[in-house]
Amino acid sequence: MQNLPTSWSTPTAALTATGVGGVAMAVAALAVTTDPAGRFLIGLAALGLLVVTALGLRQRPRLAIRDDNGGVVFQRLGSRLEVPRSELSRVRIVRYPRLGRRVPMLEIDVRPPGSDDDRLLVFGRWDLGTDPTNVFDALNARGLVPPDPHRASDR
Repeated sequence: MQNLPTSWSTPTAALTATGVGGVAMAVAALAVTTDPAGRFLIGLAALGLLVVTALGLRQRPRLAIRDDNGGVVFQRLGSRLEVPRSELSRVRIVRYPRLGRRVPMLEIDVRPPGSDDDRLLVFGRWDLGTDPTNVFDALNARGLVPPDPHRASDR
């Protein structure tokens, strides 16, 4: 088996850029702008960038393969969700229209034992730090993609 990654998260460089941008905009709002409306809008944008940075740092790694190769781990805002292989009901790539093109997203359906409802988890390039199809291939290589007769049409 190739030496494939086992965890994925938002790239550190992207989070650094949003953090630096947030700090720069906060400084601009406080020190540069004298217009109250402009100060408010720039401060709001700075706050938004800093929140995105904090959320990205909190959810690292966003998706990881368990060391025992028995499932996957999802990092959420409040907790980690460990899902054994038996609870993965579907893993697939779906292409969503976004900004005039079709963007691949990794969809993972989780069905806890005794439940009739699936939990849908969707990951994009920002969440994973790479093309979602690469993550799908890594999960598939480790046997974490349940058989899906419709998969060929999804990719």
